[in-house]
Amino acid sequence: MIQTIFEELTSELRLGASKKGHPFRFFTLATNGLQSNIGLRTVVLRRVSPEFHLTFYTDSRSTKMKELSYNPSASALFYHPKKLLQLKIEGKAHNVTDKLLIENHWKNVPSNSRRDYTVFKSPGSTLETRMDMEYLTDNNYFSIVNIIPEKIEYLKLGKPDHVRAQFSRTEKDWAGTFLVP
Repeated sequence: MIQTIFEELTSELRLGASKKGHPFRFFTLATNGLQSNIGLRTVVLRRVSPEFHLTFYTDSRSTKMKELSYNPSASALFYHPKKLLQLKIEGKAHNVTDKLLIENHWKNVPSNSRRDYTVFKSPGSTLETRMDMEYLTDNNYFSIVNIIPEKIEYLKLGKPDHVRAQFSRTEKDWAGTFLVP
């Protein structure tokens, strides 16, 4: 039964990365803030690799990148409202530095979405008016981040009982155990 749960959560995450409209497409990313706080934001799940790395894109100048460079620990929270399924994933985030890989991903970013990574000012900077937004034409701040999960918590609400399980990465695979919901 525990293996079936792991297969379900893996399948749902892969669907989140590949199927538009899937509830796991967008997830909440938590990082350790730079001022003794927690940074929370919603990001888009772009890929789940065969090694089970979760990929998202961001502006390299963003606050989350500063926080992750200081402390790579991150948590990801996914929720599927129809299935009443929540996944909490804890792991380490790594900025991809392979220039060829970055170029290949950049080529697949739709042209209307590329603007998000070509803003002249860094994310969070102030503007006098919304119309003051300037864009670069020959440069971008596109960055790829992989979260390498170390622990996954699964919670499925249901009747007569909720089901909760925890999975921890081992040297070769994942070990799972049931938890009290």
